[in-house]
Amino acid sequence: MSDFSIDDITSANLVALDIEAGDQWATIDTLADLLDGDGRLSDRDAYVQAVYAREKETGGTAMGMGIAIPHAKSSGVQTAGVAFGRPKAPLAYGDEEADLIFMIAAPEGEHNFHVKVLQQLARRLMHESFRQGLREATSPEEVVDLMRAQIST
Repeated sequence: MSDFSIDDITSANLVALDIEAGDQWATIDTLADLLDGDGRLSDRDAYVQAVYAREKETGGTAMGMGIAIPHAKSSGVQTAGVAFGRPKAPLAYGDEEADLIFMIAAPEGEHNFHVKVLQQLARRLMHESFRQGLREATSPEEVVDLMRAQIST
């Protein structure tokens, strides 16, 4: 899947605003539920364990500016996807806090998919206007529209 559009990997079904989560693990679980409910996971638990392991191994996937991008390649992923979550209050991801959470699910065999998405997100998220738009969005559809305008390959 070297050429993809944002519509191939996310939708309003994969966006959760104002998540009531006590910590990063609860947010990861919430976003995994969205990916699972959208039919993108064949084994939710295997995928979640892979994300947890990566978070613990790396010390957290926060990248500054209030952004975290937990992600994993897993045999539990059937179809690649990106879920977005915005907790009501910033949460600790390692030693940083984040209120814009993008969770990437990549199938085991996909070598470049998550790297491409990470690069696109990281570049776009450097722009204050994109981050501000995500923080001010009032609906999942608005979040997807913002992503569609910013991310392409």
